[in-house]
Amino acid sequence: MATREAQDPPVAAVVVPLEVRIGFAHACIQAIADRNGLDLLHVKGAALDPTLVPGRSYSDADVLARPRDIRLLLAELQRHGWELINSFAYGSSFEHAATLRHQDFGLLDLHRTYPGAGPTPEVAFETLWRERATTPLGGIPCAVPSRDAQAALLLLHAARAGGDAKAAHDVDSVWTSAGGAQRDRILAWVDRLDAHVPFSVITGTLDEHRDDPAYDLWRVAARGGTRLEEWQARVRAARGLRAKLAVVSRSALVNVEHLTIVRGRPVTRREIVGEFFGRPVRGLGEQVARQVRGRRALRRNTGDRP
Repeated sequence: MATREAQDPPVAAVVVPLEVRIGFAHACIQAIADRNGLDLLHVKGAALDPTLVPGRSYSDADVLARPRDIRLLLAELQRHGWELINSFAYGSSFEHAATLRHQDFGLLDLHRTYPGAGPTPEVAFETLWRERATTPLGGIPCAVPSRDAQAALLLLHAARAGGDAKAAHDVDSVWTSAGGAQRDRILAWVDRLDAHVPFSVITGTLDEHRDDPAYDLWRVAARGGTRLEEWQARVRAARGLRAKLAVVSRSALVNVEHLTIVRGRPVTRREIVGEFFGRPVRGLGEQVARQVRGRRALRRNTGDRP
């Protein structure tokens, strides 16, 4: 028997479709949350109401946890095989989500906040939680925001996508092509989530909010900017002196997590030192290049010649 088995051709590996793996990822996370008595909202991706943007693709699982539960949930996820590859502080300029990876289920974005939803993360979660719905993901009932809340959240996500084609399609499906009744319901959620600044990106009225501390953060996210402009925006948006000082201190550090992802392997001390001294040079170059482009654009618009 052993001889025959050794001579048999190898069995081809079974490829599990991505959407199935993501569904099981949602189910795994929900099971962990249920076991620990934690509230969890599944957002975007597989959790999105399919009638909002028919055929919308997704590549990972996204969940929003109660802010007070985030440490426990993160620890439990890591205890059950989820590897942290990008922490909250370095995940994005909004510092809203940590990225984890599971050998079987793929990638997960664990949100402690949803950018643009307020007035505080705690109030935003509770507002969404009170009108939640339920949908099966990976065979397990999972809590999701209401359909209209999902539409509003999708627009807030598009507001920081910087003109991405997928985000533009989301805006067209959910807002531009929507009827008056759906728009009114979305606007009601914008009011309830105190999301007027990010939503103004969708309506093209962001510059009306220049005095808001979050204005620069959304301007850079929506229109682009240099590293220096991004960090300046993060400092301005941070609430309180302690938070601002924390952002300033992080701006001087090398994002080892991102560098590891870019390299595809653990980075060496020499590479970290090189990145520490190389970043200011690149940042200055970006700032100079942006100023040069701005002057050239001004000359073209005014008809002047160099």
